[in-house]
Amino acid sequence: MTARLPFFRLLLVAALLGLASTESAAQAAAPPLEPPTTGAATATAAAANDPLRFSLSLEGTDRPAQLSVGVQIVLLMTLLSVAPSLVLLMTSFARIVIVLGFVRTALGVPSAPSNQIIVGLALFLTFFIMGPVFDRVNNEALQPYFAGQITSNAALDRASLPLKDFMLKQTRTRDLEYFLQLGGFGPTAVKDLPMRVVIPAFVISELQTAFQMGFLLFLPFLIIDFLVSSILMSLGMMMMPPNVVSLPFKLLLFVLVDGWHLIVRSLVQSFSF
Repeated sequence: MTARLPFFRLLLVAALLGLASTESAAQAAAPPLEPPTTGAATATAAAANDPLRFSLSLEGTDRPAQLSVGVQIVLLMTLLSVAPSLVLLMTSFARIVIVLGFVRTALGVPSAPSNQIIVGLALFLTFFIMGPVFDRVNNEALQPYFAGQITSNAALDRASLPLKDFMLKQTRTRDLEYFLQLGGFGPTAVKDLPMRVVIPAFVISELQTAFQMGFLLFLPFLIIDFLVSSILMSLGMMMMPPNVVSLPFKLLLFVLVDGWHLIVRSLVQSFSF
C-alpha cells in the first residue's frame, strides 16, 4: 500500500500540470476584449437585437400619403397571384385561344396542335396585340412611380386607364348597359365607368365574338363533311366512317389556302387599335 502512494502522487501532479498548461494555452489563443463602442455602433447593435417590425405609415404634411415598403410588397405578391386571371379576363387572350381551339376541332384533329402550342401561340399573340397598351402603362404609370413623381394610388389609377380604353373598344354597348342596370347605376359617362362593370361586359363580348368567328370557321369544313358523307352513301359505303375520308381533304384545303396565316391575321385585325 505504501509502495503505491508515490505512484498516485505522480499521477496527480501530472494531471495538475496538464490542466495548467491547457488553461494558459486557451488564454493565449483568446483574442483580447475590445473596448465598448459608442455612437453608431451601439445603435446598430441595438437595432440588430430588436425584433422585426411591420409598419403602415400614411402621415406627412409636405407630400402625399405613401404606403410602406412592406405593404407594397404584399400588394405586389397578391397581384402576381391573380395575374393569370387578369391576363385571361382583361386582354385579348380569351378570344384568341377560343378561336384556335375551334380551328383544331373543325379540322377533326383534337390533339394536333397540342394544348401547349395553342396556349403558347395565344400568349404571344396577346403580348403582340397588347403591346401598345403595356407601353402606355409603363410610360404613364410605372416609370413616374419608380421615379417618385406620383404615389402608388395615382400609379394604379393611371395604369387602369389604358386597359379600360382597350376593353371598352371591344365591348358591346348592350353588355355595358346590362351590367350598369344590374349594378343599379344610373346614366354614367364612359370615363366614369367602374372596372367592376367594364370587366364582365368585356368578357361577355369577347365570348360572343369568339363563338361567331368559330361558327364561320366551321362552315367550309362542314361542307366537306356533307359532300364526303353523300358520296359514300351513294357508293354504298355506309360502313366507312366519313371522318376518315374527309380528314385528308380538310387538311389539304387548310394548307392550300394558308389557313394559319389567314386565321392569325383575322384575329389580329379583329381588335381595333
